[in-house]
Amino acid sequence: MAYIEPAPIKDKENPFESMMSRFDIAAKCLGLDDEVYNVLKSPVKQVIVNLPITMDDGSVQVFEGYRVIHSNILGPSKGGIRYDMDVHLDEVKALAAWMTWKCAVVDIPYGGAKGGIICNPRNMSPGEIERLTRAYTGALVEIFGPDRDIPAPDMGTGPREMAWLMDEYSRAQGMTVNAVVTGKPLVLGGSLGRTEATGRGVMITALAAMEKLKINPYHAKVAVQGFGNVGSWAATLLEERGASVVAVSDISGAYYNDSGIDINKAIEYRNANNGSLEGFKGAEKIAGDDLLTLDLDVLVPAAKEDVITVHNADQVKAKLIVEGANGPTSAKADALLNDKGIMAVPDILANAGGVTVSYFEWVQNRLGYKWTADRVSRRSDRIMKDAFNNVFKTSQEYNVSLRIAAYIVAIDKVAKTYKFRGRF
Repeated sequence: MAYIEPAPIKDKENPFESMMSRFDIAAKCLGLDDEVYNVLKSPVKQVIVNLPITMDDGSVQVFEGYRVIHSNILGPSKGGIRYDMDVHLDEVKALAAWMTWKCAVVDIPYGGAKGGIICNPRNMSPGEIERLTRAYTGALVEIFGPDRDIPAPDMGTGPREMAWLMDEYSRAQGMTVNAVVTGKPLVLGGSLGRTEATGRGVMITALAAMEKLKINPYHAKVAVQGFGNVGSWAATLLEERGASVVAVSDISGAYYNDSGIDINKAIEYRNANNGSLEGFKGAEKIAGDDLLTLDLDVLVPAAKEDVITVHNADQVKAKLIVEGANGPTSAKADALLNDKGIMAVPDILANAGGVTVSYFEWVQNRLGYKWTADRVSRRSDRIMKDAFNNVFKTSQEYNVSLRIAAYIVAIDKVAKTYKFRGRF
């Protein structure tokens, strides 16, 4: 499957406020002064564009698009573009901020951004999507740039859309500019290792956390909610490291086998069954939500937002949660998990493997040289391990959860950089 960024959150609460609730706790731990606090909480730029597109039937529809740059203190901003009917400005603002913290946590020189267009790509032809993508690029040609703002795929977009974006931007510049976007097809400068990058990062941080909790991977039971790109790769790689993946799920429901599911067979079945696990015989079908409360060592929510909430957090039995999706744990559920002693590797750390390999793609484009898949994996693994160890050390230093520790690491890095660069 083509790589896409993990799904954006659509918190039942305001998503920007959800992000800010964690930001505020970390800021208090750091003793962040008012000036830096106000700079870091506010997006640098919010752009709204209206895009008239000629549809295949000759009619003209106007689509609303967004691009929010949360921060460019660490470097050019980075973040995906989402095509979906539920896109709204507060969601894009929250996701842009999360990208800032995610890049800072793994110590790569990017700020955070996100974009989106309110549309339903499933009801649009390839030609209509191409015209929409090119119109969006043209409207933001002064925003995008390899040294300014670098888009990537997200929900509803993929390598095809990134190729169109690169081409449209390149036409405007009068030359080929591969580094303006990541998540491209390999022949246009995409990176090896990009497809599995987020799932691989989930695996690396899961193993690092299991070591801290003294959980032997060869005796560990794992459940993975979501069997798309991130979930299926995380399940595959954890199984390769000896873990028993006893449950997986997709939109059709959850599938449980206490003896372990053969993940390769599940992937083969999904790929031959229109991307669905419906009818999979290698496990017993159970209710989708039941997967979250199984008696497990490791739970990997890699499907959607807000699945662990105040309504079910007290029923979670896993010793470790590793967040493959963005925002799978609501802000109000954090305290309940902490009280139960459940370690949670937060989304801004656990799923940062994707943006890490996006950074590698950008570096390769700037160098004009391609790395091997082994080199990409080795370097991304090292970055993810170092980031986990730094966050774990910070959690002990401040006596806080890994989630708040990740925010502390990220905010501290951006705040110090802001001060070194010079205040307003």
